[in-house]
Amino acid sequence: MSFSEAWFHRVKAAQRDLIKLAGGIERAAEVTSISKSHIGRMNNPADGELMPLAAVVMLESDCGQPLVTAVLAETNGRRLTDPEAERAADVSVLSMHAELMRQSAELANGMAIAIADGRVTPAEAQSVDRICSSLQAATSELRAALAAIKAKGGASASLRVVGEGD
Repeated sequence: MSFSEAWFHRVKAAQRDLIKLAGGIERAAEVTSISKSHIGRMNNPADGELMPLAAVVMLESDCGQPLVTAVLAETNGRRLTDPEAERAADVSVLSMHAELMRQSAELANGMAIAIADGRVTPAEAQSVDRICSSLQAATSELRAALAAIKAKGGASASLRVVGEGD
């Protein structure tokens, strides 16, 4: 697969994630004033329709997640920074780690199912890609929290014995 084809599939996956995060096709259509059928084409992995920049900006602003923008930055060797990294440190690092491990197990399971017959179909690749998207988000959240903890010079891991003082 060429660079441009890989880029296209990453952008399409980010568009689908953004539409889902916005509340689905109908809600994305309301936010962007684009028809449901047009949003549906943007949501379809087999359709070549990409979102106009204005729609990306509106949906990312509505959702508070720069999903498509992050993919475009990564395509050019860049990363976005999270202005709310301080907030992330207030969330339990242990629960973030647990979620990351859960997502990793789901990826291992999805890949095992996909390769069980020795061939990965486009549908299986799509399914595993969706799992990868969730894993990537969980990794990003944990990394943001860890960066904030490093900046603060450390933090409590919120360890406690169950039943102690409860």
